[in-house]
Amino acid sequence: MEQVQDLVRQLALKPHPEGGYYRETYRSPGQVPQAALARRFGGDRAYSTAIYYLLESGHFSGFHRIASDECWHFYQGVPLHIYVLEANGTVTTIRLGSRLDKGEVFQAVVPAGRWFSARPGEPDGYCLVGCTVAPGFEFDDFEMAVAEDLVKQFPGHEALIRELCRS
Repeated sequence: MEQVQDLVRQLALKPHPEGGYYRETYRSPGQVPQAALARRFGGDRAYSTAIYYLLESGHFSGFHRIASDECWHFYQGVPLHIYVLEANGTVTTIRLGSRLDKGEVFQAVVPAGRWFSARPGEPDGYCLVGCTVAPGFEFDDFEMAVAEDLVKQFPGHEALIRELCRS
């Protein structure tokens, strides 16, 4: 899709390990010392970070989790569906978009430690969104899911997990 390639070029995006394209746009200069953070963090962290994230139809962000809360913001394109596996075994589907009358929201938070995945909610198009993470994101805090392990934890959602896992 030509529009996607234009955005990748104009925004200087690069491939993301979970799928799609991204570029970090902000990293706070201030740091939270490790001693003030939860044990799940292996070192000091920036107060917050932000990225652009672009995903085109037919592609997905594979199930993963991070150590921080992540606030997603809708910018343009088709709606983005974010699937969050909840501790009680259910799946919450967040519809990130601009059509409030259709249940879409401009922003939503995925809590720290939750397995989640995302894909465009329509077969043709792309989603340009932003993600703000606090404490700031580090790849050390990022874990891609293994389908077999997730299916054991969430057997009622095997089809979704297998469809949206990269391993």
